[in-house]
Amino acid sequence: MKTYGILTNDIIEQLNQIVSKDFVFLDEETRIEYGKDHTEDLVFPPAVVVKPKSADEISQIMKLANQFEIPVTPIGARTGLSGGMLSVHQGIGLSLERMNQILKIDTDNLQVITQPGVITQVLQDAVLEKGLFYPVDPSSKGSCFIGGNIAENSGGARAVKYGVTKDYVLNLEVVLPNGEIIETGANTLKNSTGYNLTQLMVGSEGTLGIVTKIVLKLLPKNDFNVLMLVPFYNMNEAAKAVSEIFKAGIVPSAMEFMERDAIDWTLKFTDAIEIGLKEGIQAHLLIEVDGNYQDVLFAQAEKIMEVVEQFKIDEVFYAETEDQKNALWKLRRNVAEAVKSHTIYKEEDTVVPRYELPALLKAVKDAGEKYGFKSICYGHAGDGNLHVNIIKDDLTDEQWKHEVPKGIREIFEKTVALNGTLSGEHGIGLVQKEYMTIAFSDISLQLMKNIKNVFDPKQILNPGKIFPDKFSKSSY
Repeated sequence: MKTYGILTNDIIEQLNQIVSKDFVFLDEETRIEYGKDHTEDLVFPPAVVVKPKSADEISQIMKLANQFEIPVTPIGARTGLSGGMLSVHQGIGLSLERMNQILKIDTDNLQVITQPGVITQVLQDAVLEKGLFYPVDPSSKGSCFIGGNIAENSGGARAVKYGVTKDYVLNLEVVLPNGEIIETGANTLKNSTGYNLTQLMVGSEGTLGIVTKIVLKLLPKNDFNVLMLVPFYNMNEAAKAVSEIFKAGIVPSAMEFMERDAIDWTLKFTDAIEIGLKEGIQAHLLIEVDGNYQDVLFAQAEKIMEVVEQFKIDEVFYAETEDQKNALWKLRRNVAEAVKSHTIYKEEDTVVPRYELPALLKAVKDAGEKYGFKSICYGHAGDGNLHVNIIKDDLTDEQWKHEVPKGIREIFEKTVALNGTLSGEHGIGLVQKEYMTIAFSDISLQLMKNIKNVFDPKQILNPGKIFPDKFSKSSY
C-alpha cells in the first residue's frame, strides 16, 4: 500500500472525498510552501496539504485524523514568528485560507462575525466603511489572518491603549480534535456563565481546537490622530521616556521604539520616507495620540513634548499629512522584513512592565557582548513589549547553534526577574518551548499539559508546540 509519511493511500482518498481532490496537495512544492512561516529559516513540510471550506469539512477531517492518530497542524497566513504552524511531525497541514468570508457586520451591536481566513486589514477596512473600528493591528496586518491573531493572541502598535486580540473576542466556533463542533461563549459583552472557554482558546496556538468562526466586538472610529517621531541621542533615555509620558497623564494610542540600526536598515530596504539621521542618534520613539477632538490631541502632543524635552533629543518630526503618517507607519512595519532581508535572524518577543524597559534593553545588549552576537531592538514600548532580533551575520554555525541560545536564556531569565515573560504576542510555538521552565513552575506546566490532554487526549492537534508531546524525539 502506498504511504505518504504516515498517511496511507486510503486516507488520502478519504481526504479527497471530504474536500475534493482539487484541494488536497501532495506535490513537494506546495508542501514546502506550507511548511514554513517567518520563523528563522525553518522548513517542516506536512505530508499533505488540505484546504477545507467549512467547519463541517474540518470536523470530518479531524474525525479521520483522530481515528488513525494522524498529526494535524492548522495553517493560517504563515506570517508567524514562533514556528506555531510548522508541521514538525508531518501529517496533515490544514490550511484555513478558503474560509475567508466576513459573515456579518452588526452596526447595532458593534460586532463583526468572521471566518478565520480573513486578512486582518481587510476586516479593519470593511468595518471602517461602516464607521466602526477594530483596533488590533499587528505589523503583518496586511497579510496575516484574523484566525492566526486568535491563535497567538496578537497585539500590535495600538495595544498600549486598546488592548490585544483577547480583549475583542466574544465567542468562537471551534472544531475539537475529535471532530466535535462547539461554541465557546455568547455574543454578549458580559458573560459569567461557566468557565471561560473563549479566552482559553485565544492564545492556545492551535493546540486545543481549530477556530472556524469568530465574533469580535468593535468600537466607534476616531476622527483624528497626531503622529510624531522623536529622535534620542541615548537609547536608554528613549526607553525611560516611555514611562515618563504615562506618568504625565498621557495614554498614547501607539508608542513604538526603534533603535538606530532598525531605522538604518529599514530605510535601505524601503522607500517609505526620508529621515535625516544625525550622527549620534541612537533610537527613536514613534508616538501617536488619537481621538475625536483635535484640540485635545494637540494639547496631549504638547504635554508629550514637555516630557521628551527633559532628555537629549533632536528635532521632532510631526507627520502633517496622511501620506507622511502612512510613510512613518510603513517604516515601522517593515523593520522585521528589512532585518530578514539582511541576514538569518532569531526574533525574541520579550515583554516587561514598561518601567523596566531600560533594564531589559541593557540586559539584551549585555548578553550580546558576552556571547558575541549583535541585536537590533524595536517594538511596542508603550506596553513594554521589546522585539529582539539576534542576527547571524558572521557568526559560525557552531556559535549560532550553541552560544546564541545561552544568551537568549539569560535574556529570558532577566526578563522574568523583571516581572516580565517570554512572549507578548508571537507565542511560544516550536522555538521557545525549551524556555518555558523559566517562566512557569512544574505545577503550572503540568496544569497546562492536563488541559491539553482533556481537549486532545490523542495529542494529534499541532503536536510539538509549547511543550513536548508523544510524537517528539528531539529538539528541532
